[in-house]
Amino acid sequence: QVQLVESGGGLVQPGGSLNLSCVASGFNFRSYSMSWHRQPPGKEREWVASITNAGIKTNYAQSVKGRFTISRDDAKNTLYLQMNDLKPEDTAVYYCYWIVRDQWGQGTQVTVSS
Repeated sequence: QVQLVESGGGLVQPGGSLNLSCVASGFNFRSYSMSWHRQPPGKEREWVASITNAGIKTNYAQSVKGRFTISRDDAKNTLYLQMNDLKPEDTAVYYCYWIVRDQWGQGTQVTVSS
C-alpha cells in the first residue's frame, strides 16, 4: 500500500524558514521522480517543485525559485522541501506527490504571518 506522509509545517514569520519532509512507503522510491505542490486558501492546487530519480535534475515554479530547494534521501525514502525567505503568499497546505499512481500525501499546513 502506497503512503506519503508529510511533516514539518507550522507558523513562521515572514523571512523565516521551514524544512518539509515526506516519507514514502509501498513503492521503490529511489526509482521515481517526485514533486511538491501546494494549495493556498481559496485557490487551486499548484505545482511547486520536482526532482528526478537520484536527484539528477530539479525544477521550480518561478514564484519559489531561489528560495526553495527540493531534495531527496533515497536511503530514508524521504523527500524534502527546504523553504527560505518565506512570504505571506507562501501560506498553503503543502503536498508531496507521486505521479505514477496519482498518489498524494495528506498535506502539511504552512502559515507565514507576523
